[in-house]
Amino acid sequence: MTGVAVQLHGLRRTFGTVHALDNLDLAIEPGEFIALLGPSGCGKTTALRVLAGLEDADSGRVLVGGKDVTALPANRRDMGMVFQAYSLFPHLTALANVSFGLSLRGRGKSLARAQEMLELVGIAAFADRYPHQLSGGQQQRVALARALAIEPSVLLLDEPLSALDAKVRVQLRDEIRRIQTEVGTTTLFVTHDQEEALAVADRVGVMRAGKLEQLAAPADIYLTPATPFVAEFVGLSNRLPGTVVGNEVEVLGTRLPLLSPSSTASVTALVRPESVQVTPETDGEGRVLTTSFLGPISKVTITVGDVLVVAQVATDRLPSLTPGTPVRVSLQPVPVALA
Repeated sequence: MTGVAVQLHGLRRTFGTVHALDNLDLAIEPGEFIALLGPSGCGKTTALRVLAGLEDADSGRVLVGGKDVTALPANRRDMGMVFQAYSLFPHLTALANVSFGLSLRGRGKSLARAQEMLELVGIAAFADRYPHQLSGGQQQRVALARALAIEPSVLLLDEPLSALDAKVRVQLRDEIRRIQTEVGTTTLFVTHDQEEALAVADRVGVMRAGKLEQLAAPADIYLTPATPFVAEFVGLSNRLPGTVVGNEVEVLGTRLPLLSPSSTASVTALVRPESVQVTPETDGEGRVLTTSFLGPISKVTITVGDVLVVAQVATDRLPSLTPGTPVRVSLQPVPVALA
């Protein structure tokens, strides 16, 4: 199975006065895994549905492998789709569910192909079970196997993990990435979960009001956000008062590089909690307000005068950072965005 290029050109879609897609352009390379991320109503699912042929755009074009498929119905677009709801046939076994699409296409040896796909997703042992006999994660694997069985040119994943518990979600997202890498299918993954998007995608597109704010590698999205919206939406950021000095901003006594220049002197800097360093110190200017245990990394909220600062620290440091402890707060010289 080889991937194909996908292009969305100038897509517009309105629902009443709402612009779900506002002149959206998106190019996906052959075999690339793209995740669309954004708040509810940003247009990410609409973009996927227009690509699938399940939704008509008001204007714009959809190209797959260089061919204009804008006017083609969904059943002629050669795409596999996995929904948030598993949409399995309750009266068919896992094996029969996976082979169903193959039999409709007149594919010979559909059962052998279906068995192969169940092995690929790791549940061949459950081939004879019905959906009600499978866990949520197992059902979603069947849905993924069914989508891959027809060897689609494009795989579309619409919030496929949101109904699963946290541990299964992590396991299955890693499996999806492994399978996509192995098979090489061009993939568009829609999610509201930042961790999912950053963990599995080659590139992440952050959407807002029907437009792409930024499309870049996960590390670039996080470390060098193109807009204040991306900086605040992806990950956590402190909003700290600062003063611009040339190409830097002074925040809590530390000068930090700016991701983009500013003509305003008094600004609000967006500082990641992991860039905040906290050291217990008798005459420190800060005071620990609260601590929150989050596993190996914990959150510490500090007051520095009338400014609240959130830091991430190793959990084994919590005994020395109890509420009321005086601390010194410093910032790592990491480039920051401005709100």
